[in-house]
Amino acid sequence: MTRSVYITGIGRGDGRQVVELGVMELLTRQVDRVGVFRPLMHGDGPDRLFELLRARYRLSQDPSTVYGIDYAEAAGLQAERGTDELVSLLVDRFHAVASRYEAVLVLGSDYHDTQLPAELALNSRLANEFGASLLPVVGGVGQDADSIAAEVRNAHRAFTSSGCDVLAMIANRVPPQAAKDAAQRLTGRLPVPVYVLPEEPSLSAPTVAQVVQALGADVLLGDDAGLARNVLGFVFGGAMLPAFLPALTPGCLVITPGDRADLIVGSLAAHSAGSPQIAGVLLTLDERPGPDIMALATRLAPGTPLIAVPGGSFPTAAELFGLEGKLTAATPRKAETALGLFELHVDTAELTDRLSVARSGRVTPMMFEHELIERARSDRRHVVLPEGTEERILRAAEVLLRRNVCDLTLLGDEQVIRRRAGELGVNLGLDATEHHGGAIARVVDPVTSPLRENFAELYAKLRAHKGMTVEMAHDVVADVSYFGTLMVQEGLADGMVSGAVHSTAATIRPAFEIIKTAPDASIVSSVFFMCLADRVLVYGDCAVNPDPDDRQLADIALKSAVTAERFGVRPRVAMLSYSTGTSGTGADVDKVRRATEIVRERRPDLLVEGPIQYDAAVDAQVAATKLPGSAVAGQATVLIFPDLNTGNNTYKAVQRSAGAIAVGPVLQGLRKPVNDLSRGALVQDIVNTVAITAIQAQGK
Repeated sequence: MTRSVYITGIGRGDGRQVVELGVMELLTRQVDRVGVFRPLMHGDGPDRLFELLRARYRLSQDPSTVYGIDYAEAAGLQAERGTDELVSLLVDRFHAVASRYEAVLVLGSDYHDTQLPAELALNSRLANEFGASLLPVVGGVGQDADSIAAEVRNAHRAFTSSGCDVLAMIANRVPPQAAKDAAQRLTGRLPVPVYVLPEEPSLSAPTVAQVVQALGADVLLGDDAGLARNVLGFVFGGAMLPAFLPALTPGCLVITPGDRADLIVGSLAAHSAGSPQIAGVLLTLDERPGPDIMALATRLAPGTPLIAVPGGSFPTAAELFGLEGKLTAATPRKAETALGLFELHVDTAELTDRLSVARSGRVTPMMFEHELIERARSDRRHVVLPEGTEERILRAAEVLLRRNVCDLTLLGDEQVIRRRAGELGVNLGLDATEHHGGAIARVVDPVTSPLRENFAELYAKLRAHKGMTVEMAHDVVADVSYFGTLMVQEGLADGMVSGAVHSTAATIRPAFEIIKTAPDASIVSSVFFMCLADRVLVYGDCAVNPDPDDRQLADIALKSAVTAERFGVRPRVAMLSYSTGTSGTGADVDKVRRATEIVRERRPDLLVEGPIQYDAAVDAQVAATKLPGSAVAGQATVLIFPDLNTGNNTYKAVQRSAGAIAVGPVLQGLRKPVNDLSRGALVQDIVNTVAITAIQAQGK
């Protein structure tokens, strides 16, 4: 039976989109096919939340099946033919969706200009008729702890008295100063869990792009990243520059007449220096700076929006103060913030258990990525990123922090990192005074760090047999890769990820010299997690060892099986060759055969087959012909290549030709986790690799 969750509020302004996004995240971790149904909709264009869900979770659902009926049509039908007729129609349309999916997320009515009487009762009845569990959201904007607790209790009473199966209660947008008291007043007072989510200003803040759209402004300067910045406040420019600059606040939109070149340049210069990072500059009175000022603005803060409107400051302000940010497909950073907020304040394991969604037997790429994030967050670790000034690293760091995946140390000149983050509109929370239990970031400059002297002495001692002196080591440890590796060695970080701009050798060599191999490993090797449409395979070794001998190949297989198991892939190991079973001979086949025997001797409990060809390893029909009765053939999950040439070419061929997502390389065999990135790594690749590194650190 399809499992359905109905999310509803009791009024406007509850920000329930955060909860809807969070629940979709939980559902897609469990099952492959999740549908969306909104019983009642406004007939004024596409549904922005569904478009966000469709983009983020790659939903294939036809948008025309998402909606039940327009509010105006529903009100007319209810008035003419009664509530029963309206409910019957919506039930039929819901079941048309439910029949196609393993789970359905139902989005309740929005209480905005609906013309429907007794809207709360209608949501209750629909949830019951759909057979859906209910997750009510109570808005807490501007309320104290007592008021919030009373509203939550009253809402719970109202829904349960209507016979609803209430999963949990959520109070959202609660003033931060009241959140803890509200939680204390509600914990254990109701028969269901209660979660309290504090107000997050960046979620209700409009982006610069939304300001442009609302005002019909002209964009004079600014790239997509700049337009995606959140506007956390407004600063109106009227004073002279010395008095104006101290008034700037992080994330503010500067509003000034377009002829105030001093304020324009001063604001952008302050942003470039990182103190503070502004959202942009809005020019009023239809005044445009001259070409010299525009050229200077471009050099000072590339990407920072400079927008213009014809009106004056007062009417512009009147429009802006009523503008609220929205979660849309065009605001992916807001979605990361929303999920981070949800996952920080909701016991997702408890809520998932109450959802009672049976986990799918298939493992899709998205489910695998979700699992990485969830496991990393469950026991948060600290990862050092040596390439702290690189754009992709900064963008990945923002995602990791927003999702509370791990604490981070970025290496590099702090002013350069702040300036680069400001140019990109990336918020790393470096100036935050409170973090409320969330992940935090810091910046360390190896050149000026007090740790440099100690690290030089340590490295000189480790490499004394190679003639290393403290004076020489003083220069070596200023290199970000060596400095980051020493942080891991000394327990100042739990793991390191590098390679976005550095070579594999530059990343791995310090680890070989400083961290060294684990006692049970003969060599350091690697695996890729190959995320295919319906399963995840583990490929090893495709990145490190050019031509391992039989014992090294066996070690790679054993380590790869442990890595697979650690990340939820049941190991069935195929030792690959150009020959299957006893059909071929030759030095290369014999190496694989001996390696297979060694694996069986060391791990008699492990399912392993070899030599075996790739098609016999993964295709059940081929396996039935070539190796009938094998416990591995046709269903292998860990594929061990005989050499680097074969492995590297195969993983790239599968990645490009089959559209697989390749996560890795993940290094194995080191005493502490250090992982390398491809220099073509995307932001999501970096996020996944950092999450894997954090999970490896948990195992240490």
